[in-house]
Amino acid sequence: MKNLFIILFLYTTILMANETKYTKYVNPFIGTGSMNSLSLSGSNFPGACYPFGMVKISPDTKDNPEDPCSGYDYADSTIVGFSQTHLSGTGVADLFDFLFMPYTEKIRWNPFKEEDGSHGYYSKFSHKNEMASPGYYRVKLDDYNILAEFTVTEHCGYHKYTFDENSQNRFLIVDFFHSLDKKRPYWKCNIIESQIKIINDSTIEGYRLITGWAPLRKIYFKAVFSQPVKNYYIKAYNKIYTTATVVNSRNLKTVFEFDNKNSNIIAVKIALSSVSYEGARKNFKEIAQKDFKTVKKETEQKWENELSCIDIKADKDTKTIFYTGLYHALIHPDNIADIDSTYLDQNFVERKAEDGKHYSTFSLWDTFRALHPLLTLIKPQKDVEFINSMLRQYIYWGYLPIWQLWGSETYCMIGNHAIPVIVDAFIKNLQGFDKELAYKAIKKSSLNSHINSPFEILDKYEYIPEDLNSQSVSITLEIAFDDWCVAQMAKKLGYKKDFEYFKKRSLYYKNLFDEKTRFFRAKNSKGEWITPFNPLLYGGNGDAPFTEGNAWQYLWFVPHDVYNFIKLMGGDKEFEAKLDTFFTLSDRPENINGNASGFIGQYAHGNEPSHHIIYLYNYCGAPWKTEFYVNKVLKEQYKNAPAGYSGNEDCGQMSAWFILSALGFYPVNPASGVYVFGSPYIDNAILNLPHNKKFEIVVHNRSDKNIYIEKIMLNGQKYKKLYITHKDITQGGKLDFFMTDTPPKEELKNYERPIEIM
Repeated sequence: MKNLFIILFLYTTILMANETKYTKYVNPFIGTGSMNSLSLSGSNFPGACYPFGMVKISPDTKDNPEDPCSGYDYADSTIVGFSQTHLSGTGVADLFDFLFMPYTEKIRWNPFKEEDGSHGYYSKFSHKNEMASPGYYRVKLDDYNILAEFTVTEHCGYHKYTFDENSQNRFLIVDFFHSLDKKRPYWKCNIIESQIKIINDSTIEGYRLITGWAPLRKIYFKAVFSQPVKNYYIKAYNKIYTTATVVNSRNLKTVFEFDNKNSNIIAVKIALSSVSYEGARKNFKEIAQKDFKTVKKETEQKWENELSCIDIKADKDTKTIFYTGLYHALIHPDNIADIDSTYLDQNFVERKAEDGKHYSTFSLWDTFRALHPLLTLIKPQKDVEFINSMLRQYIYWGYLPIWQLWGSETYCMIGNHAIPVIVDAFIKNLQGFDKELAYKAIKKSSLNSHINSPFEILDKYEYIPEDLNSQSVSITLEIAFDDWCVAQMAKKLGYKKDFEYFKKRSLYYKNLFDEKTRFFRAKNSKGEWITPFNPLLYGGNGDAPFTEGNAWQYLWFVPHDVYNFIKLMGGDKEFEAKLDTFFTLSDRPENINGNASGFIGQYAHGNEPSHHIIYLYNYCGAPWKTEFYVNKVLKEQYKNAPAGYSGNEDCGQMSAWFILSALGFYPVNPASGVYVFGSPYIDNAILNLPHNKKFEIVVHNRSDKNIYIEKIMLNGQKYKKLYITHKDITQGGKLDFFMTDTPPKEELKNYERPIEIM
């Protein structure tokens, strides 16, 4: 009997050891390195973070971070320090709060050193001595022979610095002045005020008020050291204080000296709050009684649970790209409410979140396309939490978020794409948000004019004239899609007049279509085409008709009315031929910036306006061309390497495109509940859905050559459609793809094309 117990114990141990561990397939360094000067690779950070958490501790390799926006470039060889907050994959830099840096020399800074933009306490490092995994980061600081390790909870960070046992001096700097580039000409950064409080010999508190991409932002912290401070030095401009317990300054740095007779390990527990000192003290409870190992283990387990929503079978690199993408998709938005649910609204009024959390960092111009539809499948209640946070902005601000950061509206980008996120959840019958309130929010957000949404101009001209508002073509097209979304919700809720009004406005895109050139073009307020017209000319974020794209890339943004758009183009053959030219025209767009990358002809996978276009071949009867190009992007533009993405990650959108496309489908219209087939890139996948339901995807005969769909089976029955619905997936079942190297074109022409509703 004893031997039997031993055998059972060993068998159980082996099973547990072989149990799926999703975090081992996450490589946080993917997307942290530049591919070339015009193609940022992800702009991701490798540091420790918690799913949708406030604290994101990561090394900054730049003195004044700006490009890449995460503050970390894999190509760099020095680290300035470790700040507590970061953005994942954005196109604009911000945050970088409270930079900590250990070192072993006496105070060596020049008080005026920051004038030349450099820090005196940086250290060289090597990637050989650097490691990252979900919830954990470590690196050796070569100049000081210090091992720096970090882990996090939702509101707290845990620093662990292991000094050389023989080090004679042990210091830790906390830099309140470190921030994004203060000299940049847009969304200017300025430290309005900062404060340090010395509470006792092992506890400090701090605060800063800062402008930047977020117009005005408050952040507080409480930090506790694992051993008492021997001496401290507070530098405010050109003065150094050694006994003051409270110092206020716009330019504030503090140094803490520790006795080398104590342990060579100096740990720091730090809690953040976007509300108040009291909030930071409350949040500190998350970490107060826990050691480093426990926090690391608990956060890793949290990531395991979050990543377990999808099981895939694929080669190791594909699996790593997939789960790293899922990891990146679950970093933002951030919960900026304290543990007692207190948060600051846009007017800096303290409020309580009824559901306990308040999320911000909504990169909606990017994420409405694929990230939020992905969340409706794998994390529907989390998507509902995000929607409830968006609705709070409407209640206290008057309209829904456009690009909300740290609770503030930045007005970055165009359209109001909280609307499709909400309507998508409504159409898919997600529960947990007030539908009538949501409808009021999307309606008023579509009627109350605000930056880049001049609705009174749109109503007057039935398009946006370029001489009255730049980015006119892109804005007209994107508002048309948002209006279609409003119309659908109005229809289902029985608001007939609203339905007719927004349905009509959703067709205004036609008013900028030029039948001669077969492009969308800018008009002036007199109704005249603006000349000269060059479809290759690229627009950035103003002073041009197109937003981060050109006429080629925006030609296809009619996701809500594709079949009528095909008619405008002259029919299936003409539409297909134009797509063929789009994917093969090698002339580069003119005046491009770093957002334009990942080119296949005029298709630019490195930025979002192109993301749905590959799937449009399904609408004109040539799905095998979708399959070819989807496979090409999956294979060539996602790598298990620092230069792993083209373009910016954009808070999970680039990764969501990969995840959905690798599974075999993508939402061309991201508020319709319809997913259009592409070319699956995995061998097998199981979506672990709510209510213990599972949806299995099995890909037969897939190889580098077998990239075309030969036939499809759904729940054992032959399936002759080029799409699948959200309902088909969420009720559970099995989808079989049978792949071949030669597409059965004639048979595929008989498959049902993606459905639309109007």
